[in-house]
Amino acid sequence: MTTTTLPKAHSSIVEATELPRIIKVGDNLYATAFSLMKLLPARYIIDRAEAAGVLTPGTPVIETSSGTFALGLAMVCGLRGYPLTIVGDSAIDQELRTRLEMLGTTVEIVEHTGQPGGIQGARLARVAELCRQRPDAFVPGQYDNPDNPGAYGIVADLIDGTVGAVDCLVGPVGSGGSTGGLAGALRPRNPQLHLVGVDTHGSIIFGTPDAPRTLRGLGSSIHPGNVRHSAYDEAHWVTAAEAFHATHELYRSHGLFMGPTSGASFQVASWWAAQNPGSTVVMVLPDEGYRYQSTVYNDAWLREQGITPAPAPGGGPVTVEHPLDAPPVWSRLMWARRGFDDVMMPGMTS
Repeated sequence: MTTTTLPKAHSSIVEATELPRIIKVGDNLYATAFSLMKLLPARYIIDRAEAAGVLTPGTPVIETSSGTFALGLAMVCGLRGYPLTIVGDSAIDQELRTRLEMLGTTVEIVEHTGQPGGIQGARLARVAELCRQRPDAFVPGQYDNPDNPGAYGIVADLIDGTVGAVDCLVGPVGSGGSTGGLAGALRPRNPQLHLVGVDTHGSIIFGTPDAPRTLRGLGSSIHPGNVRHSAYDEAHWVTAAEAFHATHELYRSHGLFMGPTSGASFQVASWWAAQNPGSTVVMVLPDEGYRYQSTVYNDAWLREQGITPAPAPGGGPVTVEHPLDAPPVWSRLMWARRGFDDVMMPGMTS
């Protein structure tokens, strides 16, 4: 008689969806495709806070996010009964706000008033104000909490067990959690692992001037503590038009219906894999595309923004020697595992 072992039921939707699928999309290119990547660090941070006794039943949770970390926290806190307040900005569209509020989240929207740190600085200032009103609150602190990158060890194990040795890891950089955490967990197995961070113009993470950004979900107007610059071998800046084109191409060519940060990651990773055919390349795709059907996948919205999705001129990046030299097209700098000041002011640091 043949016996069949049935898979066990997951304990929650969080457990069922927090890990990615590993998909081969080219001869030497693999996708680490998440449904909602920030669900993993949200769950991990809450777990660690509970284990440390910092988070107890009824403790209010306050955090700043305008994207998927907000949704991940809302799912975890909703299931565990923690009252959650999310401080965000106009990047929280009505669809996302509805999802957050249906999970019991209080959503506060702040505006950029010109203070240092841009809109993220304004959001952090409001979080600090709310914490003064509720000193018993727990703040996950995705930008600086080491449990954010620490959450990705399990994904590194999954990649190692599925793909084997990885030569190059490519991913978008916002809080620094996913790329930094994965590289930190994979490099003990392969110290030569090449780490490529994907950013966008107008983000200060890798040294370009702060400016409004149409491509959201990566980049920052602050320097997150979880971005360890000395971990990165290359930094790339991509434009919204290029990333949106790559997002569409990722779906057309591979059936992967993902968000624009995934498109940006695919844009850089597919080029890098083609340039290095003997290397095994893994790209991080942070979330699915359903949130972006009325924007990135909508021709009318793109026209309103004055954006025509198109590949970069020449099909590859312009290599520059300094972040301030990056033109307003796909650009690349060999970061070479240097500190931020070492790149910005070469020869001036000891």
